[in-house]
Order: sequence, then C-alpha cells, then structure tokens
Amino acid sequence: MITTIIFDIGNVLADFTWKEHYRSFGYDDAMVERIANATVRHPMWNENDKGVISVEEIIQAFVDADPEIEQDIRRVLDNVKTIVSRNDYAIPWIQDLKSKGYRLLYLSNFSEKAETECAYALDFIPYLDGGILSYQEKLIKPMPEIYELLIKRYHLVPEECVFIDDMPANVEAAEKFGIHTILFSNQAQAIEELRKLEDL
Repeated sequence: MITTIIFDIGNVLADFTWKEHYRSFGYDDAMVERIANATVRHPMWNENDKGVISVEEIIQAFVDADPEIEQDIRRVLDNVKTIVSRNDYAIPWIQDLKSKGYRLLYLSNFSEKAETECAYALDFIPYLDGGILSYQEKLIKPMPEIYELLIKRYHLVPEECVFIDDMPANVEAAEKFGIHTILFSNQAQAIEELRKLEDL
C-alpha cells in the first residue's frame, strides 16, 4: 500500500529554466552554451545546492573556468529569479493526490539563493506536508544520508513510499532503501506509473 509520495522539485513540479534565463539577457545560443559550461555544467554547481561553500566562492570557481566572460557570469547569476519556473499542473496535482489521502513530501537539490529569489515559483510548497531542500541539511541527492534523514524525520516506511525524480542516479539511490520510484519524464507518464503502483 502506498501512503506517501515524495517529489523532486526541479524538472518535476517546477522546471529548471536556465537556458531561458540566460537568453533573457540577450545572449545568442553560442554564448548561452559558453556560460552554461562555466556555470550549470560546472562540478561546483552541485556544491551550490549542497550549501557548504559561499556563493561568492562558487561564482569565483565559475569565473576561473572561463575568465574572459566574468562579467557575463556575474550578470546572469546576480539575480536568478527566472531560473526556475513552476509548472501549471503542480498545485492541481498536489491537491488531487491529497484528496486521495496521500501524504506528500519533497526532496530536492536546491540552493538557498534559488529558494529565496525563485520563491514565487515554489508557491506549491505550502500545499505539501514537509520535506527537505538540500542546502538546509548540507547534503545532496544521491547521497544516502539525505534519504536516511528524510525517512527518519518523517517516520517513513520505505515500502509505502514512492519517490518521483527525473534523475536516474537519484531514483536508484532511493530504491536501495526499499522506496518505490518513478523516473519522471512528464506528468501523464508519472500519473500512469503511480496508478500501477497503487495496485500493488
């Protein structure tokens, strides 16, 4: 019996719209890709979500990766309010699942800066029953410790939980704890897979 659904946020309930954010500054595709290589594709991006290194140190690492575009890197990261966009289906989906009696939690890699500046795109969080943002605990998926913390904090029975995430490594990590998983592609696919799990 499934009693609890655990959502990832990025690219599930909200989209990580870094390309649109960078393009909003007027950069062409080549420059968007160059900035991305120095930022969102840089290994330090995950450290940003982990919350153990200051924002300035992380930005400096990005600058060091491509010093010629320092001004551009700082420009796009000065305010990231459009780097996350809430999906229109998020709140209705949450409300529908809650009406069916599910407990709903979130488990997401997220930086403090993104949470603060993209608060408008996270307006579905109050509809959920709790959860963990990575930076708050200095842990990120797929580290086993973040799953252990979620299970302990919310007294979860793993076999009664479903975790919905768009990253294979993250769902594989959850499966090791006995949690059912759905590798998210789109809402319709996730709803169908959840329906199948309900029949277990």
